[in-house]
Amino acid sequence: MSMSDPIADMLTRMRNAVLREHKKVTIPSSKIKENIAKVLKDEGFISDFLIQDAPVGKELVISLRYTAKGEPNIRTLQRVSKPGLRIFKGFKSLKPLLNGQGIYVISTSNGVMSDAQCKKEKIGGEIICAVS
Repeated sequence: MSMSDPIADMLTRMRNAVLREHKKVTIPSSKIKENIAKVLKDEGFISDFLIQDAPVGKELVISLRYTAKGEPNIRTLQRVSKPGLRIFKGFKSLKPLLNGQGIYVISTSNGVMSDAQCKKEKIGGEIICAVS
């Protein structure tokens, strides 16, 4: 099966799992998806993730995080930069998402990081997605 945007597929699978209140979601693994999951874990949106062998290749298993009331930590997952329209921003033009309640995941020359890390390191890049 050919997929034109594997990152959008990852975000859609996570969105669907949150809507169905699943504890885990399994996604075909790649380096960029692992790096996105690492940023989401560091920012507290997911509990954990692990890479395991699959019949073909590897799988990324993401453990979703919920509050004590059972509400998901991830309210919205939105793809920003798409294969047909890439969105790049410098660190000076990065504005807080929802007054600091959300983050942008950004692919930079130093790797994938959150918007707060980009501002700290004074580096811009391609905005992969917005999470709140």
